[in-house]
Parts: sequence; C-alpha cells; structure tokens
Amino acid sequence: MAAPMSTHDFDNKQFLKQGAEAKVYKEKFYDKCCISKERFSKAYRHPSLDKSLTLQRLKGEIRAMNKCRNLGIRVPVLYFVDTNTSTFYMEEITNSQTVRDYIIHIQSTSPDDAVEKLTPLATKIGQILGRMHRGKVIHGDLTTSNMLLSGNPDNLDIVLIDFGLSFLEGLPEDKGVDLYVFERALLSTHPNTEQVFEIVLDAYKHENKKEAPDVISKLEEVRMRGRKRTMVG
Repeated sequence: MAAPMSTHDFDNKQFLKQGAEAKVYKEKFYDKCCISKERFSKAYRHPSLDKSLTLQRLKGEIRAMNKCRNLGIRVPVLYFVDTNTSTFYMEEITNSQTVRDYIIHIQSTSPDDAVEKLTPLATKIGQILGRMHRGKVIHGDLTTSNMLLSGNPDNLDIVLIDFGLSFLEGLPEDKGVDLYVFERALLSTHPNTEQVFEIVLDAYKHENKKEAPDVISKLEEVRMRGRKRTMVG
C-alpha cells in the first residue's frame, strides 16, 4: 500500500455517484484520467471505531482486487492509496459499457434468440465467478452493473468493479450467497433470464469443479430461505 499523499495533487474532481459506503469521482492522476473512491465517515459511530472500520474495509477492498488480478481476472488497475482520507485512485475503464446495458440491448434487439446470443457472455461470467471463488474472493455485490465490457462486446473482455462489500473467504456458504445475490440481481433487472443464469452455473461448475457441488448446495439452501422470507412477508 502506498504511503499517504495529499489529495491536492489531484485536480478536476467530478462527482459521479454515492453509495452506502463511499463517494465516487472522476479526476486526474498526474494528467491521466482516473476514478477515485472515497470511503466516508459514519457519524453514528465512535470516531476511533469509525476510523478503524473504514480503514479495514478499504484494505479489504484492495486485497480482493489484487487477489482477483493475481487470479487473471481483470479489475481496474490501482494507482494510489491514501489512507489518511480513505481514498484510492484507480484506472478509468474507457470505451466500455456495463453488462447490464449490453443485456438490455440484446433483449430489445433480438428478443426471440436473446438466450442464444447471451450464451457466450453467460459462459464467460460463470468462468470468472468460478475462478474468483476458487481463489477465495467473495465479491459481495455481484450485479450486471458491476461488470463492464471493455472495447468490442464480442471480445467478452469483462472487468469486475465495485468491490466495496468484498472479502476473502473459502466457505461454501459465502460463495452460495454470492451466487444468489447475482441470480436475484440478474432476474430482477433482466426478465426471462432464468436460462442465462443456468448457463452461468454450468460454466461455474466446470471452472470450480472441486467446490461446485457444495457451493450449489448452499445456493439451494439460500434460495429456500429467500422463498420462506417472501412467503412470510
């Protein structure tokens, strides 16, 4: 992790969005466009506890991104980490679109054969998730908005982003929950994609053969718990 550095070295800060844990900006890193992510303080927490938890989450996010890169999974390149402001600066993925927008485009332009056209993408996603889980990385917020297609979509150059809820863990339960989060996000955002998710699972099983049976079993348990909560209301 880099030593602390003044954020005054970074100019042209443009606010992009805010989540529950952080604010995201577009700015310059030594004349190079970058994305910065600043984890902000929570007023309801004791200041010393807040600082400790914020730094812990920042380090966890960076560890997960570095681990993914070591696994051959593309994530934004980290440029610099400022522990004083709980901010890190990373590569801006230019010439890209979210997997969400790509799926919406395919479904709207090719409704009759959307599943067939989305099969290569679903297979690639399953392979990436299988490799990620095999490497004990839990993303925590798998959605089609947190996956980017860089360059020509046909090349299936997928970049995983937003590791704000990520952590390193090898338990099948956590991996099953990770898959469940993605399944619910996929089906709620993109109607009629049940077959697409099954293709994702098939590729996942092939990529993570040793662990897949236990993970899929946990996925089924999580599904059952989800259905029971829905029934109870």
